[in-house]
Amino acid sequence: MKKTAFFLITVFLAQFFFAFPVSASPVISAKSAVVIDADSGKILYERDAHTRRGMASTTKIMTALVALENAPTDMLVTVDPRACGVEGSSVYLFEGEQITMETLLYALMLQSANDAAEAIAYAVAGSIEGFADLMNRKADELGLTATHFENPHGLDGETHYTTAYELALIAACAMQNEAFREIVSTVKKTVPLHNGEASRLLVNHNRLLREYDDIIGVKTGYTKKCGRTLVSAAEQNGIRLICVTLDDGNDWADHRALLDLGFSLYGEVSLSDPISYEVPVCGGTAPSVCVRMREHPTAILPQCHGSISAVTEMPRFLYAGVCEGDVVGRVVFYADGIAVGEALLYAENTVPIAEKEKSFWKKFFSFLRERKREL
Repeated sequence: MKKTAFFLITVFLAQFFFAFPVSASPVISAKSAVVIDADSGKILYERDAHTRRGMASTTKIMTALVALENAPTDMLVTVDPRACGVEGSSVYLFEGEQITMETLLYALMLQSANDAAEAIAYAVAGSIEGFADLMNRKADELGLTATHFENPHGLDGETHYTTAYELALIAACAMQNEAFREIVSTVKKTVPLHNGEASRLLVNHNRLLREYDDIIGVKTGYTKKCGRTLVSAAEQNGIRLICVTLDDGNDWADHRALLDLGFSLYGEVSLSDPISYEVPVCGGTAPSVCVRMREHPTAILPQCHGSISAVTEMPRFLYAGVCEGDVVGRVVFYADGIAVGEALLYAENTVPIAEKEKSFWKKFFSFLRERKREL
């Protein structure tokens, strides 16, 4: 809940902090499309991104997220008979088969297995309706107002819909889950089936994973009514983008073009030249020590980023005993009020503890001891 709240606050704030320039848009076939920054939720490109449309098997992004938040991956699931023989893509589960939740999730996201989707739903919520209710609660938690789920697999339904933008937000949230990221970035996976008596090689339907190094997920979909749907995630230089197209006959090429457009809106920026300070030292052989930022910090920022400011976090003075190379503070850099990088501050020289001057009586008794030894 805390992570979700933080995600939503970040999305809200980013709408004000960063604005992106309008760039030449590629010609695409999708009826609806969007590219967002996964961390901020900021829209980088959109076409009819807020119109309700069917999502087909990209539904399974929410299915997997809800399953991961409500059941352990090592949970042993006994396949409900109602999950067998479901229309569409399948891994041919049979009644009473015992299979782990993790295996079901791989079948769900790589093979797009509808029987795995229903097996998960019955195991987690006891019914399709109950699981759909969990999906809708999660959508409400994310602040989505134009998304509704009827089922966990994405077969057509009158009240089963989303928008390109809200589906992108679902994917961005799901990609924060480590187990989810591991699954959707997997190209091939051999899983045991039929109580270990057989195995099956699952090959991810998302061919972008095999064609481009920066692709890290996420899910394909298709029904005759919805057309081709696709959600992809890509990461370059620490920037993660989510691209969604709905009803797109040329989705593979469109996603590559849209992701390239999104990444072109960012660039590496030097945050500062090395900074140095003279910091007072108490009780040392020198009154101060030189403190320096040794590196030239950079960050990947939107091309139209605002002014960069720096805040130094360091004590007003140091105690003697400072050694060369000690980390004594840091500088945090902000662009438009958002932290975008930091650099450590190092002591450039050693300042030992000064020997304390002896009191009169210590000097007197020391003198007497020296005289005694001489006699």
